[in-house]
Amino acid sequence: MGETEKNVILSVKDLNVKFTLRGQVLHAIRGVSLDVYQGESIAIVGESGSGKSVFVKCAMGLLDANGSITGGSIRYGDQELTQYQTDADWLKIRGREIAMVFQDPMTSLNPLKSIGKQIQEAVELHQGLKGPAARQAVLEVLADVGIDDAARRYKQYPHEFSGGMRQRVVIAIALACRPKILICDEPTTALDVTIQAQILELIKAMQKKYNLTTIYITHDLGVVANVAHRIAVMYAGDIVEVGSCDEVFYDPKHPYTWALLSSLPQLGVKNEPLYAIQGTPPNLFHEIKGDAFAPRNPQALKIDFLERPPMFDVSPTHKARTWLLDPRAPKVEPPAHIRSLSQRGGLSHD
Repeated sequence: MGETEKNVILSVKDLNVKFTLRGQVLHAIRGVSLDVYQGESIAIVGESGSGKSVFVKCAMGLLDANGSITGGSIRYGDQELTQYQTDADWLKIRGREIAMVFQDPMTSLNPLKSIGKQIQEAVELHQGLKGPAARQAVLEVLADVGIDDAARRYKQYPHEFSGGMRQRVVIAIALACRPKILICDEPTTALDVTIQAQILELIKAMQKKYNLTTIYITHDLGVVANVAHRIAVMYAGDIVEVGSCDEVFYDPKHPYTWALLSSLPQLGVKNEPLYAIQGTPPNLFHEIKGDAFAPRNPQALKIDFLERPPMFDVSPTHKARTWLLDPRAPKVEPPAHIRSLSQRGGLSHD
């Protein structure tokens, strides 16, 4: 993939998010910083519960009522999004500037409204079109997302569409808002493998056609190999590694990234059990000391249990939050199958 122009479109600095649940406080996002560049495709990867969806919801004002941003900054252009309090504020951003494709299209679509009417609402609200012009715009976006016979499909209801077709409709609604950033939250989770590939190709094509910046949220590193320019690896509410696709796949530095890559079925060895990460993620109701992954890391250093590591620069585009990159740290090699990954060719991307 070509080099992305390095204009920062969304800049997150030292973001902290907490939720109150039954009188207890859960620290869901712990001092995360990330710049998203205009026109790029970045994937945020991590296990379920690592904070990926909470992180992106902050940029759209979609946190649940018991959640709040307790520190840090989210800048979109010259706007500081953490200052927004009301729905009226967020309507300037939500849909119009940043749109989201959710993982379950059935909960995103209204079963009582035709597909065409649901897309038309977005067209009228965000493009300012009315009547026949709005309907024409709907038919065009339906064709863009690969739905044939758009005039007939316009009148149909969600239950008349397959899962893959419903996901195309949800993408059409997001595109009808004409956003600058498209967030795709596990957009292929509920779909079979063949349809998954089609939806990812569609999002890639739409990114080019509409000049979008795309942010993918996924727990599956294999899914993003073909679509992302960069990958940010998230664990326990923190970004522990960020780099280009090649850097994260072929030269990963954080032990959690090693573990995630090891879990890919593509790296399985015949007649041997698939790798599974031992233990469970930490309880975010408790304060985390040191490196959050240390209790699950067989090669953890003593300092990993005591002090949170800083972000170390590996290259101008590659950073990782691990004490292994400290010049004083002992030399710890990644597992052999991670070192041989680049020769395997199982995760090639264009």
